[in-house]
Amino acid sequence: MRRPDAKVVLLGGASVGKTSLLRRYTERRFPDSVSTVGGAFYLKPWRSLHLSLWDTAGREQFHGLGSMYCRGAAAVILTYDVTHPQSLVELEDRFLGLTDSASKDCLFAIVGNKVDLMEQGREGNGGPHACPRSREVLREDAVALYKKILRYRMLDEKDMPPAEQMCFETSAKTGYNVDLLFETVFDMVVPMVLQHKAEEPVETVDITSQKPPKHTRSGCCT
Repeated sequence: MRRPDAKVVLLGGASVGKTSLLRRYTERRFPDSVSTVGGAFYLKPWRSLHLSLWDTAGREQFHGLGSMYCRGAAAVILTYDVTHPQSLVELEDRFLGLTDSASKDCLFAIVGNKVDLMEQGREGNGGPHACPRSREVLREDAVALYKKILRYRMLDEKDMPPAEQMCFETSAKTGYNVDLLFETVFDMVVPMVLQHKAEEPVETVDITSQKPPKHTRSGCCT
């Protein structure tokens, strides 16, 4: 298997739907039930590169693995539930520190998943007795977190993609904005990786500078 050119990591608490997002994108379906144990790995060809996608478990007992998965990451997708405000708080309190091992110029995307839950109860989506959930996390809250992450990482805001471009709202269940999320991130990762490759020193050997070996007399003594 080809060695990946770059790593993209999904972080977030349990039950925010990040695994479902990844499965919706990679398998084009919404899984009935999913549970990530430790982490899961996918390889995605994109443009001229091969990207590794890491889905990390959100449960507390697997929290310590996150830093290992984030090591050298080119992009981190932080996921929360738009109907559960604590899930956004956890991104800063539990998961932001795990990104210390990511690459220095790592990209960050903030994703509010499960927007379909706010539609339940309407005709054709959840039945007449289903009750829609209220929005508990505003898009402005996600934008504020994105800017806080840049300060935490000591990145100049003017050198990074704008918050409005890197904050998404999605539904793994319906597929809403799922392709947009991943493909926006992938397209931003590609030029970063190509620039890093161009800056890598070329390892060559100058054979003209090699001196020929000294000849010695044959026999029992030299």
